Amino acid sequence: MSNHLSHSSLPAVGRSLVYLVVAGIAWGTAGAAASLVFRASDLGPLALSFWRCVGGLVLLLPVLLLRRSRAVTQAAAAAAEPRGRRLLRILGTGIGLTVFQSAYFAAVEATGLAVGTVVTLGAGPVLIALGARILMGERLGRGGAAAVAGALAGLGVLVLGGGSAEVRPLGVGLAVLSAAGYAAITLLTRWLGRDGGGADSLSTTAWAFAIGSAGLLPMAAAEGLFPHTGRPWEVIGLLVYVAAVPTALAYALYFAGAAVVRAATVSVIMLLEPVSAALIAVTLLGEELTAATVGGTLLLLTAVTGLAAAEARTAAVRRRAAAAVTAS
Repeated sequence: MSNHLSHSSLPAVGRSLVYLVVAGIAWGTAGAAASLVFRASDLGPLALSFWRCVGGLVLLLPVLLLRRSRAVTQAAAAAAEPRGRRLLRILGTGIGLTVFQSAYFAAVEATGLAVGTVVTLGAGPVLIALGARILMGERLGRGGAAAVAGALAGLGVLVLGGGSAEVRPLGVGLAVLSAAGYAAITLLTRWLGRDGGGADSLSTTAWAFAIGSAGLLPMAAAEGLFPHTGRPWEVIGLLVYVAAVPTALAYALYFAGAAVVRAATVSVIMLLEPVSAALIAVTLLGEELTAATVGGTLLLLTAVTGLAAAEARTAAVRRRAAAAVTAS
């Protein structure tokens, strides 16, 4: 039994890394879609976040219903998780997700796509590394520390070399708040998944969207739930996209991957979000491709590749160690 588990750990890590990469790239498109919504209508960030949660919930519910054939297995898994732990998972994830995406959209509106994205994902790794060290005793190691340093250097190049990007203090503050929500989700997911006991990621995501929808409704209503626009179909299409790809799909993949991969690794892989956002800003939004953008993007990609390789090596070492113990 032990030998089987040790051999299956590497594929599980590799699959989780793929989930996180796809989620990071998909998230990078959310800010661009939000920028287009803000340009085409008067919809505010809280209302946009509300519709994102509602749309994600609506899209995930049919998937959960179609999985009724696995009800016995899911019921057994739910029974194995203590009620207090399950409540902590649902509430913590829902609140963290709401803060993360609402503050991010507000940052994009206040200070632009590039600055809002890079500050959010730049502060995230720092907050996660500190939280993982204090709460879970995780150590980065030399390779991990070098990768995080390289990622932060890449983000610094993007910010300092942003050219015409205007950095507004309010937007930066909102981006840091968003990073705090993101860090809380990452650390909670990883902490609850350390002992191998994990809730169904789709169910967790659906509950998080439900909590976000309920919590955002009063504020979104005060801000204005429905957009006023001369291009209604464009805005509707963008809202559907935001709900489907960077929400329902990306969050489900993220929660599944983050429960297996180390928190520090998750934080750096998610830096793919500003990379994809920068590419979209150039190709779709007409922003200028500067030397700083290219240099920062290359640094980020190098950091992601290095940390993914370090994670694979760690899994291989654990597999060999487990095999040695079994053989002895």
